[in-house]
Amino acid sequence: MTAPTPPSARAVGSAPSAPPTLVRDYGDPATEYAALRTGALLVDRSHRDRWTLRGAKARETLTGLVTNDVAALAAGHGCYAAALTPKGKIIADVRVFAIDGGTAVPPSVDGVRTWLDDVALVVDVPARAAEGWGGMLKKYVNPRLAPYARITEQVRAFGLYGVHARDALAAAFGTPPSALSQLAPYGHATLTSGGEALLVVRVPDLGLDGFEVLVPASAFDAAWARVAGAAPGIVAGGELAYAIARVEAGYPEWGQDVDDGTLPQEANLDELRAISYTKGCYTGQEVVARIHFRGHVNRHLRGLAYPPDGTPVPRGAQLLDEEGRVVGDVRSSMLSPRLGGVALGMVRREVPLGAVLTARWSSTPEDGAAGDGAAAGATADDPRFRTERGVTVGPLPFPL
Repeated sequence: MTAPTPPSARAVGSAPSAPPTLVRDYGDPATEYAALRTGALLVDRSHRDRWTLRGAKARETLTGLVTNDVAALAAGHGCYAAALTPKGKIIADVRVFAIDGGTAVPPSVDGVRTWLDDVALVVDVPARAAEGWGGMLKKYVNPRLAPYARITEQVRAFGLYGVHARDALAAAFGTPPSALSQLAPYGHATLTSGGEALLVVRVPDLGLDGFEVLVPASAFDAAWARVAGAAPGIVAGGELAYAIARVEAGYPEWGQDVDDGTLPQEANLDELRAISYTKGCYTGQEVVARIHFRGHVNRHLRGLAYPPDGTPVPRGAQLLDEEGRVVGDVRSSMLSPRLGGVALGMVRREVPLGAVLTARWSSTPEDGAAGDGAAAGATADDPRFRTERGVTVGPLPFPL
């Protein structure tokens, strides 16, 4: 069987070259995207930041830093959560995986120590949020009580998503498909490949069945090739196909859709089960609880649909209502082969679902929108270079 490989001089089945970089696509993003519903999409996710926490106080410590109840996680389970500023703004949205339940040491592979030995928690962080997350750990975590380490260079990751992801991953590593089916969202299992421990996590971020595999960097190429050749229909893909599916599923990307000026409820993190309203205190809790129990936010991340017209509506485009008032802005924006133009937008709460807004943005003469007759000194505010497109506000996720 020939393993799917991006067009390159690499050997068949070989992994993306290190150091990890974001690859937009491998030449055919439509086919890569289609694999989500016909087979499985294989994507390098090594660009994200990864951390471990150890020690008896690790779970208690992290619970005091994030919005979800890490202390309540049983071994083998995980959660989505956010770390906040004291004013309740998002420093990072993170995925937390409980390895040992705070007590037992995971078994070594064939008697050899692995990267998971003695680890209490693994935390997976968006690349753009890495600096803020690392700064928060340094500020609030006593390393003598809960030793932490950044393992991004030592441990890489890839994801397999789509209708056949479970069966292909099970075949690659010789585990029953039922063992993967039983995993809850962000639940995980430890598998082995070439004498190395792999952490296999079930992730819901694309609205389809999906798994991400955390693997020592030295074993990454072999693990990638093993999965790539496990079954027909596996397609190696880039960030574009992944991002289209993420937008359709309504999952925000830190630094793109949300940042440290965004409240968790504005980003729909309560609907995405990233917030516990019954756990103990954490940084920023007072603001989050006050919004939930006594108030509301004035804007929400919404879905925006628009007719495809060559290029996506750009990030940062203003959203105007029928009276010309600015009621929001566009965040991630994609052209979906299945749904047409899709975007995430931060929209004021009074704008109803189904409303048609105008997305407006400006293209400067340097962008090539001015034509040969562009006047000298024209600016991005010049109405001659203004572009508008109608968008329809809808709920998230988009129809999957």
